[in-house]
Formats: sequence, structure tokens, C-alpha cells
Amino acid sequence: MSEASQHFDVAVVGGGPAGLAAAMAVADTGACVALIAPRPGVDDWRTTALLGGSVAFLERHGVWADLEGIAAPLRNMRLVDASSRLFRAPDVTFEAREIGRELFGYNVANGPLVAALSDAVAARADRIVRFEALFQTLDQRGDVALLGLSSGETVAASLVIAADGRNSGVRKAAGIDVKSWSYPQEALVLALSHSEPHRDTSVEFHTEAGPFTLVPHGRGRSSLVWMDRPEVIARANGLDDAALALEIERRSGSALGVMTVDSPRQRWPISGFQARRLASGRVVLVGEAAHGFPPIGAQGFNLTLRDVERVEDIVRSAMHLSGSKRLDGEKAARDYDKARRFDVSGRVAGVDLLNRSLLSDVLPMQIARATGLMLARDLGPVRRLLMRVGLAGR
Repeated sequence: MSEASQHFDVAVVGGGPAGLAAAMAVADTGACVALIAPRPGVDDWRTTALLGGSVAFLERHGVWADLEGIAAPLRNMRLVDASSRLFRAPDVTFEAREIGRELFGYNVANGPLVAALSDAVAARADRIVRFEALFQTLDQRGDVALLGLSSGETVAASLVIAADGRNSGVRKAAGIDVKSWSYPQEALVLALSHSEPHRDTSVEFHTEAGPFTLVPHGRGRSSLVWMDRPEVIARANGLDDAALALEIERRSGSALGVMTVDSPRQRWPISGFQARRLASGRVVLVGEAAHGFPPIGAQGFNLTLRDVERVEDIVRSAMHLSGSKRLDGEKAARDYDKARRFDVSGRVAGVDLLNRSLLSDVLPMQIARATGLMLARDLGPVRRLLMRVGLAGR
């Protein structure tokens, strides 16, 4: 077959963490994989909390060894109601040891995470061919999917994994619609050092405008995700580093002592969406091609890796059944859509509800939220259920 129409078992579109993880995992099933993605060129100063199941995934594929030495352990997660509302929720601290774990997981900078995944992809060059081109067209009318690239090449694949983000071109080409919504919020993201130890504890301050979250990022350092009204974030971003550090210290009640901003800053709009289907024809959606929601409760990338794990399992089973025959991509896509629908819908709805409960002035919602956290503080079975289902990523 000519270079202009190479055939692969699976084509992965997207070179971010989701696409790299998908290409690596699917290649480890024995599939021949095309990775379609230009090299990333934008610095990302954010961090990602990898909870238990995600760490196990990276260990299984030989990636975790490159990250373990620079990852910050997460032993405890504390929720603080920093609002001034009439019905305030009690402070609640969840400890991993309560569910028999040493840690909930680790916090890792996105730069090293992407680098480790990129190295894993490169180490599988016998099974992954990288096309440093942009996806342009999709044709699913034949017995394979044909992907047209900006380089002029055409890639044929039995199954296509769309991992190309919120504005996924593959999702649009496959005719999959999304339900989307916005919030009156932006996020300011940065890293800082502080004089008091964080004791491996992530602290999420809940305010009327959203969460203000400090996550361990090494000894004496934390990463900050500050969600607030756009005008508040704009004012904060306009401060110099010293003034901004004082404002962060004030908003955190000096919980970590004297603070120093020691990274560039990034601003992000806050919105949510969910694809109405997770598959169409031979195309499946993973990560932010399928779902997006506010950075609350460390759910985003952990949900993405569960998408990838399910694709991996389905492809492995399909490859085993097909033997030397071609992978049945349409069946694999149908199986994926059925398998992931409940988890994705539940997580998207749960994070959306939590964020709206912070923003809402409706008294019954405030009472319900405060009551729920009171039960989580006082009732062991409720605490453990929340940790296993929400915080532990499973």
C-alpha cells in the first residue's frame, strides 16, 4: 500500500495527554497505530492530580517511573466553606488511610507528564507511526475510515480515536453534536511557594464564586486553581507578583504561611459540555473531545484515562477475536459508547451540580449542600463512599 494510503488498526488524532496515552495504550494491545498530531508548542503551567486508578494505568504501561520522583503525594483532601452565607457547610478532611490507601494519588506538572507520555510513544516506534500533520477530513463510507491530513497524506484505519480536545475536528466530521453550557467564571492558574508545609494535603476553599484550590506541588510548593467571576480574575491577574501573593495568602487564611508566586500565570474560561454520543461509525471520543467540566475534585484527566482504558480493553478483545482479520471498528465503537455512557454522564452531571451549588443563592440548594457535607464529616460509611467513588477516581 502506498504512503498516501497507509492502513492502520487504529488512528489516534490528538497530541495532548489524552492522545498520547491512547496511542501508547492501544499499541500495547498489539495494534498498529497511527498518531496524527503536530508537536505541541504551547507551554502549560497547570498540574494534574492523578488519582489511584490513573497511577496504576501509568505504572502498567511503564510511564510512572519517569514521574514518581517529581510527583507530589496527595494523602489528604480538605474542603473549607469560605463563603459568608447563612447556611455554611462544615470543614471536612478526607484521609486516604480511611479507605486503606496510603495515598489518594499524586499531583504532577503537565509539562513532565506530556514529556513522559511522548517518550512512551517514541519507545513504541515499531507499533506507532506519528504523522506531524493536522487532521482535515474524514470519510467513513467504505470498509475503513479514511483520514485526510494537511500533509496531503491519507491514513486508513479500522477505528479512529478522537483525542483532539474541546473543539474536536474529528467529532464534528463524524457528525456528533454536543450539549454545552457556560459559567460566570474564569480560572487563574499558577504555582507558588510558601513558608508552612502543606503536609500532603490539598485544600479546596469554597466561595460564592467558585472553589479556590491549593494542591501540593513539591516540598514547600503548591499549585493554585482560583475560580471566580471574570472581573475578579482580571483584577488579580493585573497585580504584580508580590501583591498577588498577598491576596492569595489572604484568601487562604494564611493556611500555608507567607507565599511567593514563582511561575507564569494562565487564565482559562470555565465552561462545560458533553457529547451527545461517544461514538459514531468507526469513531470514538476520549477526553475533552467527549466531555469537559470545571476543575473541581480532580476528576477531569482521571475520567479521560478511564476512557482510554476502556478503548484499550475493547481493542485488545477485538484484536484477539479477529486473529489475522481486520479489526471490526464499528463494533468496537458501539461497545465503547455503551460501556462509557454511564460513567461520563455521571461525572459531568456531578461536577456541574457541585459547581452550581457553590454559585447558587437558592436557599434549599445551600441547605442541601451543607447537609451533605455534614453527613460526610460525621458518618463513616458516607465518607468512605465519597472517597471511593469520587476522590479515589473509581
